[in-house]
Order: sequence, then C-alpha cells, then structure tokens
Amino acid sequence: MTAVTADPVVALPGQPVEKARSPKTVVRTAMAHPLFDYHLVIVTSVVLLCLGLLMVISASSVIAAAQMGDPYYFGKRQIIFAVFGVLGAALLSLIPERFLTKLSWPALLLAILLLLLTFTPLGVSVAGNQNWLSFGSSWTQFQPSEFAKLAIILWGANDLARRHKRLADMRQWLVYIVATFTIVALVVFQKDQGTAMVMAAMVILVLVAAGAPWRLLLSLASLAVVAVVGLIIIQPYRMQRIWAFMNPNADQYGLNLQARRSLYALASGGWFGQGLGSSRQKWGLLSEAHTDYIFAIIGEELGLLGTLTVIALFAALAFAGIRIAGRAATRFSRIVAIGVVTWFTVQAFVNIAVAIRLLPVVGVTLPMISYGGSSLMANLFALGLLAGCARREPEAVQLLAARKRGPRTASIVRERT
Repeated sequence: MTAVTADPVVALPGQPVEKARSPKTVVRTAMAHPLFDYHLVIVTSVVLLCLGLLMVISASSVIAAAQMGDPYYFGKRQIIFAVFGVLGAALLSLIPERFLTKLSWPALLLAILLLLLTFTPLGVSVAGNQNWLSFGSSWTQFQPSEFAKLAIILWGANDLARRHKRLADMRQWLVYIVATFTIVALVVFQKDQGTAMVMAAMVILVLVAAGAPWRLLLSLASLAVVAVVGLIIIQPYRMQRIWAFMNPNADQYGLNLQARRSLYALASGGWFGQGLGSSRQKWGLLSEAHTDYIFAIIGEELGLLGTLTVIALFAALAFAGIRIAGRAATRFSRIVAIGVVTWFTVQAFVNIAVAIRLLPVVGVTLPMISYGGSSLMANLFALGLLAGCARREPEAVQLLAARKRGPRTASIVRERT
C-alpha cells in the first residue's frame, strides 16, 4: 500500500515558489502596517457601535413601549445621536494637532461653565444626581460631565506637553491638578460618584504617563481614599450599597434585588444566550436594563460568547491605544491616547464588575453600548481623537503623504516601513 502525498508546489517559469505563511507571520505582518493602529481603532469602534445600537433597541423595547408607546423610541434616538457622534469623530480625527491644542483652554472653561450651570434652574436631577442640563426639550437635555472628560484629556495633554521641560519643579504639576480636580469636585457635588471616580482615574494615570514623581502620586491617592471614605460617611445610601455588597444574602428584595437579577440574567444566558430580544429580565424586573445593566442583558440574550466578545473588543481598543501612545511622535498625542484608553478601560471595567457583582453598585454606563446620547457622542468624539493620534504616527504620516503622490510611492513606503 503506497502512501498518499500532497502534490508539490510547482512554480511557473520565472516565478518564485510562494511558501504558506503561518498565522503568527500574518499577524506580525498586519501589525507592522503603518496604519494598523488606525484601522484597529476604526474596526473596533464600528463593531462596538453596531453592537450597542442593536442591544439598546433590544434592551429598551419593553420600557419604551410602556412609557412612550413605541418599542423603538430609545433605539431611534440612539441612532440619531450615533450619526452626529460619527460625524464629529470623523472631523476630530482629521483636525491637525496644532488646532486641537488651541481648543484645549476653551474646552476646559466651557466644561467648568456647563458643570456650574447644573446647579442653576437649568439643571435637572435624574435618579438623585444633579448632573443634567435642559434647555426646554428632551433633545436639548444632556450630561455635561461626559463632555468634561474630553476637556480633561485635551487640556491636560496640552498643558503637560507645554510644561514637560519644567516638570522637575513640583509646582508645575499643581496647575494641572487644580484644574482637573476642580472638574472632579464639581461632579462629586452633582452626586455622580461613578463618573467622578472615572475622571479621577484618568487624571492619575495621565500623571503617571507624564512622569509625575511617586510622592505626588501617593499623596493624590491618599487624598482620594480620604475623599471616598468621607463621601461614604456623609451619604448614607452609599454605605447601604457597600453593606449590601458585603452581604449578598441579605435584603434579597431590596438593596440586593438588582444585583441578584443581573446575575440571573447572566446565568440564564448559558453559552450562546436565549436569543436576541428574548430577555426576561428586561420585562420590568431589571431596572436600567438599557443603561447601567445592559451587560447583563447581553449575557442573557447572547450568552457567554456575547459577553466575552464585548470584553475582547474593549481589550483590543486598549491594546490599540497603548500602541498609539508608545508610537506617538509628540507628548500631546501620547497623553491624549493614554487619557482615552483610561476612560474606556476603567469605565468598562467598573460597569462590568458591577453587573457580575465584583463591585458595589456605582452607576456608570458601558461605553459605546449603553443608552444615552451624551455618553455615546462623547465616546465617539474620544475615539475620533484616538484615531487622529494613530494617523499622526510617524510611519502613518509618511504613508498617507505618499498616497497623495500616487499608489507607486505608497507601495515603496510600505515596503520600507
């Protein structure tokens, strides 16, 4: 009995034999492309956006039908906000860095002004948090703290980049710390502790990326711990949430009700879920199903596969941001990339950790997924900034410039890089 062997690879005259490339080689080749980071940000953002729109339509259908008479009410609004957000992101990705630096101070001052306006009659309280502004209709109601995150990133990157030669003097750090923590303090006064925590994490990690001395970082961390403890003591409901978290079997139909139903939703999804639109917990059982607890609905309808896909997408986005920060040609782009990555990573971690009961209830949305026009548009704007940083990587700049001169020149640049 003769062995069967594969046919040998035969090359045509004058042509070299092409060897099959391993998956590892293919990945390395793709990652070596000058625009790999840019494409990774775009693809990840598009998938997150589409998944978010799909899940908002599904998770909000019951409450939308009951309250608005239209099961697609929240889904339609989210799509409209997504369109404006995508347009803004595309614009921000193309704006030159020198123009972004000029926007930093106006962005900071506008953010502080809008946050202060929430304490005037224009402010609207939602779920006990005084963190919304309304100018007469639901379409003009928005959450300034979401856009304040953008201001922190833009202004902080510009300020620290300008001062980098003088940062050996401890006093030079105070300008950044005072300005950014003023915004954090205003958000704390709005009683939005979750958003304040995300902002504080952004500020501290940006300081780490900018090379802040450890004694300064330890001092800020100590002050943050004292502030959190003080807020817990002052506001009894925060202490109640921590008590409920520490005692999961207590008050099953009160403080622990939502956490328990979130776990029910995740557990009932199994490996592949009950099917899109088939959630039971969204039928008035799990409150905030389309906002704070949308990750639980994803687990119920799309299963473990769906939740792992969401986590993988955020991991890919974080990977892209870290690569962009490491390859950035300027300090401004490096700090912007670190700020955006911190924002998305910390907020996604907190939201998911609350849904699977690794943290007490905090009240932050899942970026790009949860319902909310302000958060979605701010998220897209931030991703536009990140994509712009990727386009400004030195090798990417060379390739984009070569493409303008013609495909032949672009091919040469790709081979060299």
